[in-house]
This record gives sequence, C-alpha cells and structure tokens, in this order.
Amino acid sequence: MPKVAVYNINGQQVGETELNDSVWGIQPNEHVLHAAVVMQLAGRRLGTHDTKTRSEVRGGGRKPWRQKGTGRARHGSIRSPIWRGGGIVFGPHPRSYKYSLPKKVRRLAMKSALSAKVQNGEILVVDSLTLDQPKTKEMVNILNNLNVKTKALVVTAEREDNVIKSARNIPGVKPLRAEGLNVYDILHHDKLVITKDAVAKVEEVLA
Repeated sequence: MPKVAVYNINGQQVGETELNDSVWGIQPNEHVLHAAVVMQLAGRRLGTHDTKTRSEVRGGGRKPWRQKGTGRARHGSIRSPIWRGGGIVFGPHPRSYKYSLPKKVRRLAMKSALSAKVQNGEILVVDSLTLDQPKTKEMVNILNNLNVKTKALVVTAEREDNVIKSARNIPGVKPLRAEGLNVYDILHHDKLVITKDAVAKVEEVLA
C-alpha cells in the first residue's frame, strides 16, 4: 500500500497514512484517461449552433421568373441553397454532444488519475481543512505553507463554504467536494490537496 505524509495547515508533517492500493496504487491506463477526458469535455459543449434551412430564410414566396423562354436556369425559389442568401443544406443544428462511458471504465479512469498523482508525488494530504470565516489571504497562506505554487485542486469531504469562498478567487485553485471529484480536474491541476476524510470517502466509493 502506498504511504503518504499527512500535513496540517501550517505545513508541518503530523503523521502518515496508508492509501488503498486498489484505488491509489494501480498502473494508470492512458487510453481510459483520454476517453474519460474527451467524454467530460463533450458533455460541456453547449451545442447551440444553428443554421437556417430553406424553409427558415426570408423571401422566396414566388417563382423568381417563368420556367421557360428567359434563357436563364430554371428556379422555383430564391431560398434555394444554390442562391446567395438561400438556405443551408447540411449545416449544424442544436444538439447534445453528451454521451456516457461504461461504469467500469469511468471507475478505472478515476483510479488511474488518482494513482498517477501519487506516483508523481503530486498529492498532499492534510489532516483537516476548515476556516472560521471566508478569507482569501488565509487560504493563500495555507497553500504557501504546503508549498503549493502551481494549479491546485482542493478537495474536502463535505461542503466547506468558507473554504470554497476563500479559494475560488485564487487563480489556478479550484475547491471541490469529494463527490465532485472527476478525471479532468485531477489531471488539469498540478497538485491535489485533499483532506484525510476526503481520502476515506473516495476509497469508500472506488475500492
């Protein structure tokens, strides 16, 4: 089982904790990680793009000129796609890009992302993370104490409003509950700062 140090908010090591090998100690599967990230990003697409078909553009209520005898090509409507300003034939229309991967694949992707953080030494476990009041400066000090200088994902077991309000204004820092942990955010951030209770909660779901 992988062992990691446990720190307090002052950056001092206060112990060690053993991580579940089946969650934090597997060989990361790059293909599954890629599939999970693509799925998440696809789900975020709005899909609000739209083009007008020949039935939606303006004009074209009558035949532009008679069928024969003018020397020009036959036309029935100026809304035809071959006319400038006419309808679009195979243009995009509102749709959802959302799709889902099998549950086992999603679980494997989560385990792979978490294991990669452990193997790369990019995880910091803190004994607890609570603030008496929302104060960004205090959150910055905590991250500095933990030597976090890059993009960081701050994960707590339960919703901590003061932590959320203190961290959300810091560039590159994203606060999250354990239930909201996802592959994209884990990989997108350089450091994973997670409380000991949140570790237990993650293992309870994935182990």
